[in-house]
Amino acid sequence: MRQIKWGMIGCGNVTEKKSGPAFSKVPNSSLVAVMGRSAEKAADYAQRHGVPKWYTSVDDLINDPEVNAVYIATPPDVHLEYATKAMKAGKAAYVEKPMALNAAECEAMNQVSRETGIPLFVAYYRRSLPYFVRLKELIDQKIIGDIRLVTVQIHYNPYSEEIGENAQPRWRVDPKISGGGHFHDLASHQFDFLEYVLGPIKTAKGIARNQAGLYEADDIVVANFEFESGVLGTGSWCYTLNKEQRLDESQLIGSKGKITFSFFEKFIIKVETENGAEEYNIPYPEHVQQPLIGLIVQELRGEGNCPSTGETGVRANLIMDQITGF
Repeated sequence: MRQIKWGMIGCGNVTEKKSGPAFSKVPNSSLVAVMGRSAEKAADYAQRHGVPKWYTSVDDLINDPEVNAVYIATPPDVHLEYATKAMKAGKAAYVEKPMALNAAECEAMNQVSRETGIPLFVAYYRRSLPYFVRLKELIDQKIIGDIRLVTVQIHYNPYSEEIGENAQPRWRVDPKISGGGHFHDLASHQFDFLEYVLGPIKTAKGIARNQAGLYEADDIVVANFEFESGVLGTGSWCYTLNKEQRLDESQLIGSKGKITFSFFEKFIIKVETENGAEEYNIPYPEHVQQPLIGLIVQELRGEGNCPSTGETGVRANLIMDQITGF
C-alpha cells in the first residue's frame, strides 16, 4: 500500500484525542471515514475532525472501496466480529485494547489473520510511547543490574458515575461487554508492556473479588506471576478506595538498584542505584497512539514492523484469564 486510508468504527472518547486525529498526522496515512451508531454523533465527529465520510453501518464502512485499513474503537465484545469482517474483506484491522473478551476470542481473531494473510494489530501503544521506550532502554542497559522482582500497584477511587443513588456505571465494568472490570481495562496495558520488556510470563495466579458491590465486575484483584526468565512479580489492583489513597506506582527491583515508574498518571521515571538517584521527565505526546500508528503504517507500506500485533496482544488476555479464573 502506498497510502493507508483508514476507516474508523466507533466515535467514543478514546478517539477524540488519543487516536482519531493521529491517523491523519502520520505520513502516508489519513482518516477517510468514520462510523457511529448515531447518525448525529457520526456526522458531528466527521465535521469536527475534517473526516470526508461517515456511516451508521459497520458493513458500509468496511466495504467502502477507499478504505484499506480499519480501526475498531469499540468495546471488546464486538472486536472479534468486526475484526473478522475487516480481515475477510482484505483490510488490515487495528483493534482497541483489551483485544477481546478473553484469550479464546483473541486466538479466533489471530486464526482469521493467519488464514487470510491480513495483518492484525492491537492498541498497546505503550510499546512505542517515548516514556516507555526510555524505560525499556534503561532495563536493556541493565542500569539496575539483573531484574529480580516487579511490583504493580493501582489503587483508585470509584468513578463518580459508580456511586450515589442514581449510579450508572459504564460499560467498562460490565463483563459481558468488557470481559471484566477496571482490572481488565488497565492491567491489560501493564501485562503487555511487562512481557515486552521482560519476556513471557510463565505462570500467573490471583484472586479477584467484588467487595463494594457497586457493579457486577470484580473491583479488587491481587496476583503473583513468574516470568520464564525467573523474574517474579506481584500486583494489587483496587478501585473502591478514597481519593487520598489513589496510587499508580510500579517498581522494577534489580540486583543493583530499582526503577520506580507510573503506567498511567505520572511522567517521571526514577532510577536509584548505589551512585544515587536520577529522574527522567518524559511527558506523553498530544496523541498517545500516534507513535504506534506510525509503526503500523510503516509495516503496511513494507517499511518496518509494528511491535503490537494480534499474536502479542493475546498474551495480556491469557494472563488476565489465568489471574481472574476465567
